[in-house]
Amino acid sequence: MDWNVVSATTKIEYTISDKTMTSNKKYWKSVEELKEDSSIVETLQQNEFVEPIPTDEFLGNKETLEASSTTRRDFLKYVGFSTAAASLAACEGPVIKSIPYVVAPDEIVPGVANYYATTMADGFDFANVLVKTREGRPIKIERNDLSKNGGSVNARVHASVLSMYDKNRLQNPMVDKKEVTWSEFDTAVAQKMNEMAGKDVVLLTQTFASPSTSKLIKEFTAKYPNVRHVIYDAVSSSEALDAFQNKYGTRALPDYDFNKAEVIVSVGADFLGDWQGGGYEAGYAKGRIPKNGKMSKHYQFEANMSISGANADVRVPVTPSQQMKVLQALTGGSASGLPENVAAAVAKAKAHLQKAGSKGVVVTSLPDVQAQTMALNYNANSVVMDTAKPRMTSMGSTQEVTNVMNGVTTGSVKGLITVGVDPVYSFPHPKFAEAYENLEMTLAFSMKPDATASAAKLVAATPHYLESWGDVQLKKGTFSIVQPTIRTLFNTRQFQDCLVRWTGNGDKKYYDYLKEFIEGSVLGTGSWNQAVHDGVFESSASLTTDADTTNSSELQLESSTSNGAKIDPVQENKEGMELTLYTKTGLGSGNQANNPWLQELPDPITRATWDNYVTISAADAETMGIENENVANGGLDGSYVNVTVNGVTIENVPALIQPGQAKGSIGLALGYGQTAGIQEEMQTGVNAYQLYSGFKSVQMGVTLEKASGMHEFACVQLHNTMMGRDIIKETTLEIFNTKDVHYWNAVPEVSKDHQEIPVTSPDADLWTSFDRSVGHHFNLSIDLNACTGCGACVIACHAENNVPVVGKDEMRKSRDMHWLRIDRYYSSEDTFESDLEKKENISGLGSSLSEYGEMENPAANPQVAFQPVMCQHCNHAPCETVCPVAATSHGRQGQNHMAYNRCVGTRYCANNCPYKVRRFNWFLYAENDEFDYHMNNDLGRMVLNPDVVVRSRGVMEKCSMCIQMTQKTILDAKRDGRKVKEGEFKTACSAACETGAIAFGDINAEKSEIHELKENKRMYHLLEAVGTKPNVFYQTKVRNTNEA
Repeated sequence: MDWNVVSATTKIEYTISDKTMTSNKKYWKSVEELKEDSSIVETLQQNEFVEPIPTDEFLGNKETLEASSTTRRDFLKYVGFSTAAASLAACEGPVIKSIPYVVAPDEIVPGVANYYATTMADGFDFANVLVKTREGRPIKIERNDLSKNGGSVNARVHASVLSMYDKNRLQNPMVDKKEVTWSEFDTAVAQKMNEMAGKDVVLLTQTFASPSTSKLIKEFTAKYPNVRHVIYDAVSSSEALDAFQNKYGTRALPDYDFNKAEVIVSVGADFLGDWQGGGYEAGYAKGRIPKNGKMSKHYQFEANMSISGANADVRVPVTPSQQMKVLQALTGGSASGLPENVAAAVAKAKAHLQKAGSKGVVVTSLPDVQAQTMALNYNANSVVMDTAKPRMTSMGSTQEVTNVMNGVTTGSVKGLITVGVDPVYSFPHPKFAEAYENLEMTLAFSMKPDATASAAKLVAATPHYLESWGDVQLKKGTFSIVQPTIRTLFNTRQFQDCLVRWTGNGDKKYYDYLKEFIEGSVLGTGSWNQAVHDGVFESSASLTTDADTTNSSELQLESSTSNGAKIDPVQENKEGMELTLYTKTGLGSGNQANNPWLQELPDPITRATWDNYVTISAADAETMGIENENVANGGLDGSYVNVTVNGVTIENVPALIQPGQAKGSIGLALGYGQTAGIQEEMQTGVNAYQLYSGFKSVQMGVTLEKASGMHEFACVQLHNTMMGRDIIKETTLEIFNTKDVHYWNAVPEVSKDHQEIPVTSPDADLWTSFDRSVGHHFNLSIDLNACTGCGACVIACHAENNVPVVGKDEMRKSRDMHWLRIDRYYSSEDTFESDLEKKENISGLGSSLSEYGEMENPAANPQVAFQPVMCQHCNHAPCETVCPVAATSHGRQGQNHMAYNRCVGTRYCANNCPYKVRRFNWFLYAENDEFDYHMNNDLGRMVLNPDVVVRSRGVMEKCSMCIQMTQKTILDAKRDGRKVKEGEFKTACSAACETGAIAFGDINAEKSEIHELKENKRMYHLLEAVGTKPNVFYQTKVRNTNEA
């Protein structure tokens, strides 16, 4: 792609000064000033400031400013951190040398967005992104379309822009809990490092996947030979790494392209979630859309109901101990000892795999080297698995990390330098926190005052990735650049910048070091400017990786044939329940626990927010007397339980009855229960890392006992089944291929003059239709085969449209403000097809009362379907006819408009909407101490999109189909004197969707994708029988039920 690359502004001018600091104009007077002889005014004039603030000295005059040593930091000291100060960081523009992604003027133009390509790499989430900035402020994360292997731009990545504006971030370096300057900090560190000479000091870091950082760490450990580098992944993939290293000689993770798969069999691996870094959903979705009569077949054997299990054609609940036997049976062993239904499913999966040959793949998440090796060996000839160019995004070794954890607690490790990790919170050792405080040297590089930073003697405040430089190798041969999009908001410094200084490079900046390294070792003949502009480039350079800087190669790896020194928990025959620890779509490993967007994101499966909880099967819950009940105020309540693993007990954990949970197993999400550096409202859930014994996701011999009291959940969906209604239309691949479309996607009919006519016929209308063939007419298509329920679109919608956060209490009352929700439905029989049959066969009053009641309850192992629902922008909208003040009306381009300043809040429109997509502002959610989230502080409000109004109390709001984006596209084309290009129209949700499930465009453009989708035989409208004629349509879900 050939862009004209323009460097961002190289002039650092305090443009704010010209307009404000030197101006003496008065625009208003106070009442006191109107009185001629006011003593108050006189006193203020004489002594307004006891010590005058010398702003004019260093801001009012450009020449003085350039010659002065006074910095912007001094200005912040004077004015405090207010909107003005943060705006000043933005006014300076991105740091010198940043390269905008598209052609941009030399300086910021108000009202015009700049885009910068960069990369997020926080040790858990790795993704190539585009950052949208307005007036110098990053306000939204987008996907970088130039990136082919760009990681997963999931909900957490989209929300990461808000984490930069976190008021609880560390603002200065600290020594012994006191804020100091960086030069004082450097001196203190140098002194401490000299004192520690000869003593065992561990540099414990996240996986950086950064070649330049690995080189720097090698230089640092060469200068201080007593320092050894250990990589710690809070959520470990160590066994998979060991297995790969044993087989291929490199410490990395295999990559998979599920688009090439005909048969996918997963044993416990939630590969559509966070398994081995995630990012597989785009390839998976391509193979799941029926093309030429074919689609992939997906088997899932798992204990917890996961996103992957919810999307599978065949899902079999099996406990972790049974999963090992399933894997052995799939890879050539015997299925003896497995329950009959599991053995039958394994036999069918094996038959499918054999038929698929090299297009079959088996993946597993069992924390066992033998299990991972079995999967690697099975996939050796598979076209789906890529071992030549593996993933580099996870490098931790359980053995090394355990040695460090035990070394600190026994006292053999004397000093600990932590970077991007929080071991005091996440190490599963009850005595680690106390031992950490007793270490001779504790240095924490951290962005927030987390548990480790709060206890450390030396704390280095680090910037957010949107304020940083760096490089990342996500996958071998694919490199990415991290570039800043705004000047650092606080007095922070990158870990890499510190290493450059501490390894004797004088005042050299990490930027210069990075540029020299990339140009010298990686780029070859490529251009640095082009690499920064694109954000991604490919190179065959072989470089130092994270693993090369540690001693992992010297360790005795766990053997792939035996289970190493100690028996793996998966193999042990302990009494009790089996626990699977997992990461939720919202919080992941917990890095962004202080982000209200993520706390309020409903879990795709349970639909609960602001919580983690034990998931338990209905059968086990009944045995133990654990209850979930819907109470009178519409909320969901659940029993508490005490969970004990290896002698560690967590008390009062809420229990949620989860359909599809394997009997005898429970699930619990990591990443919750943080308190240090976390705002009180965000201190949710319990810390499951305490149970993460041996850094293994599976724990045996778990004791569960019911505790007293009931927990109040904030769950946004309490009715879980469709009860045989065709809200989500479904069919099987066989019927889709062999039967006429009217059989599996019939259009509802109504009677007119005793004749049945389709509801879509003009004769069925109450109104005369407008001519919609002139100009643009926008439609949105949602493919239910491609939608995995991941929730990235929900966060993107929040960011684009200034959707407020309302908190747990309001969510519990179903007052959530999400413009877009993803409904999740369970079948009440084993399949949705059986639900339909049951409904059709109900006859008589007695039968209907009992059987409809049964259909409200999900099956023990239900089929699952996801459906994103937003305002359907109906051409015959029921909301428009009922509004007494014409606040909602229909636009010429197909959108249903909301005029906020006309709305008086009757809520008639919400009552009349059959889709329940309108949201009412019960309170003022911005600048209100009762809702103390990002919209209630100066810094948090920096993320607001200036193109979208912030709504006030008493106003109705809903999806606008991102009208500000469509209008911008039309105006851009008009300015350039051209037609709008194919694919140029986008909404926040369609741009965020990695699987391509959401497509948006103009149906009047006959060759457009949306026009083709509208004509597709799978197309249907939600609740079509109502006759609202929506501009949002869905593609019927097709399931592959074919036998091998």
